[in-house]
Amino acid sequence: MAEDQRGDKLRVAAVGLGWVTQNRHLPTMSRQSNIDLVGVIDRHPGRAAEVAKRFGLRRSAEVSHLADIDWIDEVDAITIGTAPFSHYDLVCEALALGKHVLTEKPFTMTRAESDNLVARSEVAAKTLCVVHNFQFARSTRNLLRDIDQGKLGDVTSITAMQMGNPRRRLPEWYEDLPFGLFYDESPHLLYLMRRSAPSDLNFLQATHHASTIGNTTPARIVADYSFERNGVTCPATLNLNFESPVSEWHLMVFGSERLGIVDVFRDIYVSLPNDGAHVTSTVLRTSLSASWQHWSQHFISGWGHLTKSLNYGNTEVFKRFAASALSGK
Repeated sequence: MAEDQRGDKLRVAAVGLGWVTQNRHLPTMSRQSNIDLVGVIDRHPGRAAEVAKRFGLRRSAEVSHLADIDWIDEVDAITIGTAPFSHYDLVCEALALGKHVLTEKPFTMTRAESDNLVARSEVAAKTLCVVHNFQFARSTRNLLRDIDQGKLGDVTSITAMQMGNPRRRLPEWYEDLPFGLFYDESPHLLYLMRRSAPSDLNFLQATHHASTIGNTTPARIVADYSFERNGVTCPATLNLNFESPVSEWHLMVFGSERLGIVDVFRDIYVSLPNDGAHVTSTVLRTSLSASWQHWSQHFISGWGHLTKSLNYGNTEVFKRFAASALSGK
């Protein structure tokens, strides 16, 4: 166990109290057996005190810099849920104060910043993690299990598709990012593609269509990748539509024997068998199988939506982060 840890729990403070922190990070950490959630930090007047009271936390701070917090020595780690522009400076400051760090994606604004933070964390001997949570959601774990067990057969291609309604709840700062919402949301689809591919993804080309409603975020982006499987080059595609009337995120892994589909928002995994000659009987089989799998899982995930307990793999992210910080591994 690292010398700066006390007992079997990691003492944590959360920085940046936007929607994600209040609805994902704080509820998850409050239920985590290896985390002691000490307090919250935000620069907006009154927000930190209100959130601390609501979650029953003993500490809060209304500051812009971690060094200005008089109780900072009471925590071992910082979680960051601020806008992406501030990630680099906050991680630098946290590492300099000897804290472990878990930050929301996107990690930083440039590759140079990312490389610098990785180097700093290694020098400081501190755990530095990014919240890539959907790979640990129930639906994705089921897909990865089928891939690992060979149930899909040989993976022949991967497609990640995102449709986003511009009227849905979105962070106020997203239009200031490069390519707007693309920069904030595409990491989820990219790490899901990387996680399900049998080898590294190689970027080939990308095209985009400018917004039709005057946004910085393009109307559509398509990026093509490839990966190697047993000496064969296979395709992978990222297809994003940011001006859709319906919001849907799907990951599709095509195998020689089955098609695996993850419905990201609903946390549902559907596995469909090869339909061969595509005759009436196999078409009906596909329809029945897809319907049964979708609705049977919807009862599970739907209850999670209603009770706001569906946290899309965040439990595993925070558990692993705390375990790494506590063990030094």
